[in-house]
Amino acid sequence: MFPQSMHKRGLFLFKKKVLAIQRLCNDNCVYALYVKTGSAPKAGTDSNISITLSDPGGKSVPVSDLESWGLTGSNHNYYERGNMDVFSGRGPCIGAPICRLNLTSDGSGEHHGWYCDYVEVTATGPHRPCGQTIFYVDQWLASDAPPYQLTAVVDGCRLENIAAKSGRLVLRNSLGSASM
Repeated sequence: MFPQSMHKRGLFLFKKKVLAIQRLCNDNCVYALYVKTGSAPKAGTDSNISITLSDPGGKSVPVSDLESWGLTGSNHNYYERGNMDVFSGRGPCIGAPICRLNLTSDGSGEHHGWYCDYVEVTATGPHRPCGQTIFYVDQWLASDAPPYQLTAVVDGCRLENIAAKSGRLVLRNSLGSASM
């Protein structure tokens, strides 16, 4: 039989772990992303794609390998021409609305160029309203097609109408290349 002090210490450590797990779970939000690849020839890519979502206060959720959040499975070929790919993952809760998107290709793979039409983001968490933002990227992420960049940023955080804390926000890329 355990001495009383060891039992109390074990119970204390157990409670501490449970509280840490609860805090971790309560501080996380669920993010769902729909990513639409353009339908032009060679619009798909084999590159690794990363994404960072940000709020008006500068807090962000980075996802270094978006495919790791993929819901279609490991054998699915993500980011192919005309695809609508679906991703979901947990991350720290940030403020609302999500108003900035940084989408980056690492330029790897046989076909590195990628044309992203849009990214639709839905976020929710404990005791938080569901928020949705649609980022119309409308840009090539490629070193061999205008605007010759592997990163696209759609930033609506400075807009006057950003006061909406929940609901739907639609943002367009001011840099985009020719429409597809």
